[in-house]
Amino acid sequence: MPESEKKNSSFFRRLFFLVLIIFALIGILSLASDWIPEQRAQNRIGVIDVTGIISGSQHIVNQVKKFRQDKRIRGIVLRIDSPGGSVGPSQEIYDEVLKTREGGKVIYASMGAMAASGGYYIASAAEKIFANPGTLTGSIGVIMVFTNAKGLMEKIGLQPKIIKAGKYKDIGSPARAMTEKERNLLQSVVDDVHQQFIEAIASGRDISIEEVTTIADGRIFTGRQAHSLNLVDELGGLQATIDQLSDKVGIIGAPKIVKEKPRLGLLDWILKATINQPFINQSSIPSLQYTWHLNGWQ
Repeated sequence: MPESEKKNSSFFRRLFFLVLIIFALIGILSLASDWIPEQRAQNRIGVIDVTGIISGSQHIVNQVKKFRQDKRIRGIVLRIDSPGGSVGPSQEIYDEVLKTREGGKVIYASMGAMAASGGYYIASAAEKIFANPGTLTGSIGVIMVFTNAKGLMEKIGLQPKIIKAGKYKDIGSPARAMTEKERNLLQSVVDDVHQQFIEAIASGRDISIEEVTTIADGRIFTGRQAHSLNLVDELGGLQATIDQLSDKVGIIGAPKIVKEKPRLGLLDWILKATINQPFINQSSIPSLQYTWHLNGWQ
């Protein structure tokens, strides 16, 4: 083969291998460019605020469910700043948090200024609980508050007439004193709900019922005291919770924090100002409460 043809052949072989290398590099870069945004898209932590009196559950339950089903969200933080509230809604949120935890998505609780009674009830379902040293928490108890206004009614000449079917139908009426039988009946209801509270904490925290019962007398604790009693796992704020959760789920770098934005238009404000306003002051209606009360009153 002439020398010129050998040089041409060698040149084309080198050119061929160079083209192969270029295509290989393009393929690798393409895969990397697809992987990096995908990884960034999945580096998300969902934060759900549970604030104020717990009077309903649907909004929080929907948020927990939405974040649980979103594969881009690697973990969830419940940021709780609440004195508690109604028993039923607290239990419904607890169940949804526990379902999320059992389903494999990591969910932590972060306590703010206060996470007492129903607020702690919800937190106990999380995989890990964080509190500030000065957080007010605990208040593991149940309360029903009634007012006897019989003397005042008599003074102003008000004489209510009650027609009922069932001897306990007007139990707790402010128009008369409570009988001993009625008190015993209500006490049995409160005791049963209190026991449900104790069992829920024991289950969520994986500690014995006996251990919970010894401190389930309605007293409040600081975050540091709760930590020493095994009611809290770590002392730290919201950022410490997010940092540990990120490490737990394998997020590299700073996670993207996702929070549900409130969507309130003009119609929402009108409805909130009219239809959703109760005609009766709900605080005047006796109900079972997982709520921390100061001196027995909200």
